[in-house]
Amino acid sequence: MPKYIDIHAHVNFSAFDEDRDAVIKRALQAETWVINVGTQLDTAKRAVAMTEQYPEGVYAIIGLHPIHTGKSYHDKKELGEEGGEFTSRGEVFDKDAYRELLKNPKVVGIGECGLDYYRCDEESIDKQKKAFIAQIELANEFGKPLMLHIRNPSTGSGQVTPQRDAYADALEILKQYAKVHPASGGARGDVHFFAGGLEDAKAFLDFGFTLSFTGAITYPSKKDGSGVDYASIIREIPLEMILTETDAPYVAPVPYRGKRNEPVYVSEVVKKIAEIKSLPEPEVAETIIQNAKRVFGI
Repeated sequence: MPKYIDIHAHVNFSAFDEDRDAVIKRALQAETWVINVGTQLDTAKRAVAMTEQYPEGVYAIIGLHPIHTGKSYHDKKELGEEGGEFTSRGEVFDKDAYRELLKNPKVVGIGECGLDYYRCDEESIDKQKKAFIAQIELANEFGKPLMLHIRNPSTGSGQVTPQRDAYADALEILKQYAKVHPASGGARGDVHFFAGGLEDAKAFLDFGFTLSFTGAITYPSKKDGSGVDYASIIREIPLEMILTETDAPYVAPVPYRGKRNEPVYVSEVVKKIAEIKSLPEPEVAETIIQNAKRVFGI
């Protein structure tokens, strides 16, 4: 088994077109395994194809991101400088196309799926919910865990209570549609790039989902008190329910902040979690590997 695992990367994205193989090889040489996550059918297909290029250590999760359920423009303010900007053409979730991709044994989950309320309207929310439910049903059918994307409305620079709560809405849908696994007593999945509050964290943990953290936990806290208090949340939740990710090419951790992120940097996330929890880094790294094996069956 590896020393580290990046359970959510996008080396299948165009940001890596020039050096994709080199990025994966850097990770593998650093004893870091990678799960590349699709956000629509073309990037899902690329993630699956990548698994076939390496004997071990490279896996795929396939699904339709909520922002790709409709036509929409996404700028650098929303995405960060590392990933550029793009216009989504909009896509309807095609269960049969994804069923075909699931024939590959290195496809270890469904997603990233869920709800994104960063900027949306009633029509967009309805499309997102329909695609989310369809992907939960597919996960039930194949016994695969879910990789969740959940994001609340933009709050600007101040601490503003959002009118909509994506975390509460997503959990309500999961409770209605997700199959509970008898062995664990809960559903299987991960809340990617967790950015909710402590109560949100506890609610998803109680449901059986792990929470994964990115390089954002290495950034200094905002002086105005806005943003997520990652340290407080990480201290409060069990290490056995934590996973690590990069979300590459986005949110590179300190000391690489501002650069294009890549899976080999996930070790910085592990290091920060160990610091926050006052635990030896090797213990944290090993526990996270075991967590990933349990959730994704690798």
